[in-house]
Amino acid sequence: MTALGYTALIIGALVLGAVGGFVAARESRRRARPEGPTVAELLQRLVHTSDSGVVVLNKFGDVVLHNPRADELGLIRDHQADPRARKAAERALLAGESVPVDLSPLNRAGTALRGRGPAAVLGEVRPLGDGFAAVDAADESDSVRLEATRRDFVANVSHELKTPVGALALLAEAVLDAADDAGEVRRFSAKILHESTRLGTLVSELIALSRLQGAERLPELTTVDVDAVVEEALGRCRLAAESAGIEITIDEPTSYLLDGDRTLLVTALSNLINNAVSYSPPGSPVSISRRLSGDFVEIAVTDRGIGIEPDYHERVFERFFRVDPARSRATGGTGLGLAIVKHVAANHGGEVKLWSRTGTGSTFTLRVPRHGTTDGQPATAEPVTSADRAGGAARSGTESADGVTTVETGGVR
Repeated sequence: MTALGYTALIIGALVLGAVGGFVAARESRRRARPEGPTVAELLQRLVHTSDSGVVVLNKFGDVVLHNPRADELGLIRDHQADPRARKAAERALLAGESVPVDLSPLNRAGTALRGRGPAAVLGEVRPLGDGFAAVDAADESDSVRLEATRRDFVANVSHELKTPVGALALLAEAVLDAADDAGEVRRFSAKILHESTRLGTLVSELIALSRLQGAERLPELTTVDVDAVVEEALGRCRLAAESAGIEITIDEPTSYLLDGDRTLLVTALSNLINNAVSYSPPGSPVSISRRLSGDFVEIAVTDRGIGIEPDYHERVFERFFRVDPARSRATGGTGLGLAIVKHVAANHGGEVKLWSRTGTGSTFTLRVPRHGTTDGQPATAEPVTSADRAGGAARSGTESADGVTTVETGGVR
């Protein structure tokens, strides 16, 4: 072999060796690289799936990065950041520390929007260095509404407690002034007893309502006889009905069963009956009826009282709301009875329906799942005759589309 041939052979070997080494090195690097996404990709996924709105701004206030949640919360409009966020970013960059910012949606008048969508968007702006700032905002609507409800509740409770407490103080002074007059002492003592009873009832109902709305678990649900619940509730209200000259009629026993807490169900039904008695003129009838409607047992309480204006059909279930405040206070009402009924129904997976017409009367219907319908497994429905359907509709009025209000109780805690 010539020298030229040896030279070519050596060069070819060197080239093959270099190529082989390059391939081996590349394969080694490929094997050393971990499988899956990179850290940068994971960070991008984290930002884009966050429940908070995230926006990164540069020193000029331009949007460098944002996630879809920022669009949903209104932090970005027409590819521009909310002016409030940009101003907060300027302050954060100047101060070198986080700045809180309210980014709640506003209308053209500059007031908070109401209706669908977030009502309270609160966040903070953090400086990232090198002229960049991050806006991190979340929908705090539920927390704001809860706080507003808590403040209203405390204000209402304070007002309601102040009335009987003040009355007791005045009556006690009156008793002291009339100590030598036995007749006056008896008269004022009777009023003191009335106010103290009302105060005790108010406190008891506040405790019951707080338990129904709070995190405290209800007792274990048991199989409850609907007829027994009706009889016990009627027994609690019979004296008040007799005093008012009102006759309460009930339909025939049904032997219906449901899963629930008997004490709470009796309390709810007693509140409905007491309301019917309180808002009915003397001598007018009040009726209680039971029927099956699909997988629900319905207990309807009907009166021939003053009725309720359509505008108040949903509000009557609010705490301390009274259709006729003067009449309610005269009868010792606390304004909590229907709120308790609503929460008892919710805790049993049911609801409350209201049919009412001014000058005609009202029907409150407590609907609770019948026995055997828990865990989403409906029980085998018992046959309901056409007479039962007609009678139930006539008694409860819930079959009519006119004036029927259903109180949504799902998710109420």
